Amino acid sequence: MNHPLSPVGRRAAIALGLIAAVLLVGTLGTKALTGWSWIDSFYFMSMVATAQGPPNAPPTFWAKIFISIMAFISIGTLIGATGTIFGPFLGYVFHKGVAYAQKEIELEEEKRRTEKKDEGN
Repeated sequence: MNHPLSPVGRRAAIALGLIAAVLLVGTLGTKALTGWSWIDSFYFMSMVATAQGPPNAPPTFWAKIFISIMAFISIGTLIGATGTIFGPFLGYVFHKGVAYAQKEIELEEEKRRTEKKDEGN
């Protein structure tokens, strides 16, 4: 398989890079629109990005609009990154589980057919 995102390291690097970019943009925007310190802006954006809910509301109208938009973007990015990193592994585990379940069902059906056949004799 020669997909450009097949190595887990590359997938993880891209996903984590996107998370870092979203946090950077969110921190810069929060700092510019609220006047808070860098650490407060980063903390606020981290709470928004992880859906924890920040402890206080942004002080201005435009900061509230910006943070609201960033909430959707950041949560979507985190969900997408998690799927990008762990999706192939979870898909593999799912397919192995389905194959195992199908094998067990076939064995049970064969056992029932054998029992019916034995009852008929």
